[in-house]
Amino acid sequence: MRLTEGTLLAGRIRYTQAATGHRTGIEPVLLAAVVPARPGERVIEAGTGAGAGLLCLSYRVPELRGVGIERDPELAALARDNLRTNGFEGTTIIAADITGLPLTGPFDHAFANPPWRPVADTPSPDPGRRLAYEAPGDLLPAWTASLTRLLRPRGSLSLILPAASLDAALEAARAAGCGSLRILPLWPRAGRPAKLFILRAIRGGRGPTVLLPGLVLHEASGFSEAANLVLRDGAAIDL
Repeated sequence: MRLTEGTLLAGRIRYTQAATGHRTGIEPVLLAAVVPARPGERVIEAGTGAGAGLLCLSYRVPELRGVGIERDPELAALARDNLRTNGFEGTTIIAADITGLPLTGPFDHAFANPPWRPVADTPSPDPGRRLAYEAPGDLLPAWTASLTRLLRPRGSLSLILPAASLDAALEAARAAGCGSLRILPLWPRAGRPAKLFILRAIRGGRGPTVLLPGLVLHEASGFSEAANLVLRDGAAIDL
């Protein structure tokens, strides 16, 4: 695997990732910002990749006890190296599929940026891109159920997904026994339709579903001030 050296959170985190195939975007950084973890709590992420989400969450929350699940062994090894390089020794990376994982909870929080594209008739020749993007129709319900089973009662599940997946995400969360759903639209610019959203669900929650005001990501000069607080400074997003 050919690698590139870079950073996250405006240089606060050293980050190595694959030079080809799936490259980390802003999604895992935004997702990590909504996880309501506190120091010492247990957190699990499915589809960890090279570890961007867990790195950002570990930077914000000291003494985090994390587990990352990544089915690509090379990416899992890279995530381990990234966490070790940045001094986050409390997180374990497991090379496995979250839906068949012989792991017991309880965890306080779970999060994931699941693959979401339908399986293509002509698949990508890059295996890394296929793993990161392509999802059979049962993947989202399976991931949601698997992560929810590992949560303690009232534990939180956070997912980032494209807007077209909203109905499926709400259905999967409710089928897994989650409620108190909160939806955060991510607007590319003010006045434009959201392309992404973040869903927060609570295992056993009984509260109503809430559509939040949302986060505008870009202004004329680049990222918005609110987005930069997360992407550059590692701030939390309070849902």
